[in-house]
Amino acid sequence: MEKNLRRPAALILTLALAMTLPVMGGSFAAEDGERLLTVLFTHDTHDHFYPDAADVGGYTRLATLLKREQNNSSGAVVTVDAGDFSMGSPFQTVYATDAPELRALGWMGYDVVTLGNHEYDYRPQGLADMLSAAKEAEEAWYDAAVISYTGAMDEYLKEYGVPCNLPAIVQANYKTPKDPNDPAAQTAARAMADYPVTDYTVLERSARWPSGHEVTVRIAVFGIMGIDSDECAPMSGMVLEDPIETAKRVVAEIQEKESPDYIICLSHSGTEKGKGEDYELAKAVDGIDVIVSGHTHSILEKPIQVNDTFIVSCGPYTQNLGKLVLSKGRGESKATLKYYALFPVDGSVAEDETMTFMAEHFKTKVDENHLSGYHMSYDQTLATMRGDLTKAQTGDLIGSSYIAAVKKLEVEDYAPVAFAVAPDGVIRGNVQAGNITASQAFDILSLGVGADGTPGYPLVSVYLTGKDLKNAFEVDASISDIMGAATLYGAGCWWKYNPHRMFLDRVTECAVWEDTNAPDAQYAAPIDDEKLYRVVADLYSGQMLSAVEGKSFGLLSITPRDENGNEVTDFESRILHDENGNEIKAWHAFASYLQSSGDVLSLGPASKFEEASWNPISLLFPMGAPTAVVLAVILLLVLAAVLIVRKLLRRRRRRGGFAPPYRGR
Repeated sequence: MEKNLRRPAALILTLALAMTLPVMGGSFAAEDGERLLTVLFTHDTHDHFYPDAADVGGYTRLATLLKREQNNSSGAVVTVDAGDFSMGSPFQTVYATDAPELRALGWMGYDVVTLGNHEYDYRPQGLADMLSAAKEAEEAWYDAAVISYTGAMDEYLKEYGVPCNLPAIVQANYKTPKDPNDPAAQTAARAMADYPVTDYTVLERSARWPSGHEVTVRIAVFGIMGIDSDECAPMSGMVLEDPIETAKRVVAEIQEKESPDYIICLSHSGTEKGKGEDYELAKAVDGIDVIVSGHTHSILEKPIQVNDTFIVSCGPYTQNLGKLVLSKGRGESKATLKYYALFPVDGSVAEDETMTFMAEHFKTKVDENHLSGYHMSYDQTLATMRGDLTKAQTGDLIGSSYIAAVKKLEVEDYAPVAFAVAPDGVIRGNVQAGNITASQAFDILSLGVGADGTPGYPLVSVYLTGKDLKNAFEVDASISDIMGAATLYGAGCWWKYNPHRMFLDRVTECAVWEDTNAPDAQYAAPIDDEKLYRVVADLYSGQMLSAVEGKSFGLLSITPRDENGNEVTDFESRILHDENGNEIKAWHAFASYLQSSGDVLSLGPASKFEEASWNPISLLFPMGAPTAVVLAVILLLVLAAVLIVRKLLRRRRRRGGFAPPYRGR
């Protein structure tokens, strides 16, 4: 009897769950006259073909999720990426020769992508080579597909891995070379035209209404590069056209010429909740239905709606796949949000067999064409860590590796490095517990290219005065609150700061570790404002030193110098080279340090210490110029207020304003 009672209850529960599944999965049936749009989106995937050290993400898993959602979603379905699909793993080492990232996105069914700042890391020539390599692979695939004799396809797969069907690339405000006479810039312009990279593209998707009527949904997609993105691409060679004015121009052109049902902006500008460049873009430009916001690596658990525009972000490194479903009724111009979700790309998602094959194909090329030159391989274990490291610990460890690399290079001629700096913005991950492989070490410092054109930023050596060195610590203590990439880690120096103190006056104490005559003994020496101190960093971080003055509203400045105190403007002249003339790459310095550490890695002293206090003495002393200026202004205002009050009182007394009131008898 009990079993019979359970069966109807179970049936009712099953039916109820079945009825909720379409909503849970974001699948909807369009009503007559309604145009449904499903947008599957990513951004900042950064070459993550495989899951990371924490077993999260990877194209191999993302491909499975995309296939599921592309096949099961209702209405018009488009798949897009908002830029920075490259630079973040050893796969970037074959970026210019094989275009693995763009080809992977194309194979996974991406319709349209835009270019982020990291697509320009290999400079105009690198971008041109990547686009050309991608087109070559696609054309070879088409040729192989029409050749009838046996073996043509086998030869293609041996050379190129998997079939190639490239996505469209849209970029409206960042494809004009700064120097049209530069040969590399000319090559990049031709490659963009040949691909082609266009301001926008229009996709057409068919959908069927319940009445049986088939309707065509037109979706226009355009691309925008942001202001901060441009600042993060100092070697791009491109002119940034105003993002908002460009968006207005492109939207107007689309509306005039294309009769779109929806307009999507792939913006590599960034946003946070209630602020950011894409937030301002949505406020300033009418007619955009969706902004897929890349660059700031934001994760928006729900869309930000600004006027009639929905801003979405799913986070970096293939951690999530974003899905947005919008609807427009007959004659409606405003889109209605029907569904939004971020699907985690984690261990619960099976790896796609073909994408895994593609990853293995490119991994072989990475080993053969790049890592073998450093006597390393992708899966080679370098060291073992007992526990996970924080970002700060990883950064300090990187600083120690830079100092070790310079000591190994210069031996008896070693000029002491006072500070080896690793800013947050160039550290792309943390050291995880367990075996650390060469590929994981590369992942952590994977950005950029050197003057030699090979992957990875090289180390540079410059000098800073003690005053500028203190300013660098102040950048970390103050500006990192508003620009996380400015957070500093490293080795050789330490500083203490109070986050409650006046902005740009938060560092309370700092010193440099100096070797004594006793082996391994160290002591902290006060920093002399006038003395020159040697600083080692990667090329990109060195180039960004000049941006400190602007980011600190002109209150701080850092001037890199040479050994003689002369200002350095050409940072490539300060690149460190080995005895064979090869650049000392930041990632290889780190990997070599890990490899030489043995089975268990030990950590050196921390670089900074937070001492939060509301004690008035701690807030005011030691008193720097910003605090002194603010106090002086406050005192002047108080004094002025006192003088004004006294003057008013005197005036009223003269007028008899304070005579005792008359009281009648």
